[in-house]
Amino acid sequence: MKSAMKKILSIFAGILPLILSAQQLPHYSQYMVNDYVLNPAIGGKNNYFVGMSANRYQWGGITDAPRTYNLSVHGPLKWDHMGVGGQLFTDIVGPTRRTGFYLSYAYHTPLTEKLKLSFGLSAGILQFMVDAQKITLHDPGDLILTNSLQSVLMPDFSAGFYLYSDRFWVGASCLQIQQSKIKFFDYMSNTTSVLQRHFYFTAGYRQPLGYDFIVEPSVMGKLVAPVPFQFDAGLRVLYKEKIWVGGSYRHLDAFAMYMGFLYKENLQLGYAYDFTTTNLGNYSTGTHELIIAVRFNKQGVSKSGTERKFD
Repeated sequence: MKSAMKKILSIFAGILPLILSAQQLPHYSQYMVNDYVLNPAIGGKNNYFVGMSANRYQWGGITDAPRTYNLSVHGPLKWDHMGVGGQLFTDIVGPTRRTGFYLSYAYHTPLTEKLKLSFGLSAGILQFMVDAQKITLHDPGDLILTNSLQSVLMPDFSAGFYLYSDRFWVGASCLQIQQSKIKFFDYMSNTTSVLQRHFYFTAGYRQPLGYDFIVEPSVMGKLVAPVPFQFDAGLRVLYKEKIWVGGSYRHLDAFAMYMGFLYKENLQLGYAYDFTTTNLGNYSTGTHELIIAVRFNKQGVSKSGTERKFD
């Protein structure tokens, strides 16, 4: 039975590259709000700490569709120009589960009175797990996979930079730098299942309209081999920086609509709904994404004499 179990997992490992190429890292429609998880250089860009819970339920109505739960926190240190953060996430797709824990450090340096540049690094541990109890066999009476749960741990690293001011931002990052191999057993030395490097690019601009409104166009690009380059282009309108609505288009994938509000400068809520433009739309009721964030421990003015601002 043990030998049969190894053979089945070897076959499963052989198709992992296809599964992982389709979705290795979670995708977020509200990337302009939940930006820290895409780039460690963003940690500490504000003059306060922010804890954020991001939950995404993809392709509703489809069995075993992806579900993502992410909890992150980041903010500035008392020492000038430094930011720290961390995140914990779980991404579930069918019988597979990815769980990661990361810590990050960023250094922010002023280039001018209003312009800053930051560099960030993150390191953590990633666990990849296969739950055989969720795999349906041709023979329901086959006990080979009963109570079998296989997992593997691997290190993971990311890096990025971020150029920003009160009016615009441009950033780029590389996640899963090391490309660790996914091996459930030692004999799987030649496995082609690896963590693919993900390259992200983000940019945006804030244009005030009078005293109450701000128009904010933004873009996000993602490149991961062998999947074609994908980009999001979005626009949101903010009223007194308390309430916002917007929408975006994801190339060859979906349209998204989102809204949110900030309550008493501390509690932030955001919701997005995706309409898929692929054939999955014939079977799916759409994708839901909910963000809940809390701001705390405001630092005020930094030693350089400028207040860290965003949103």
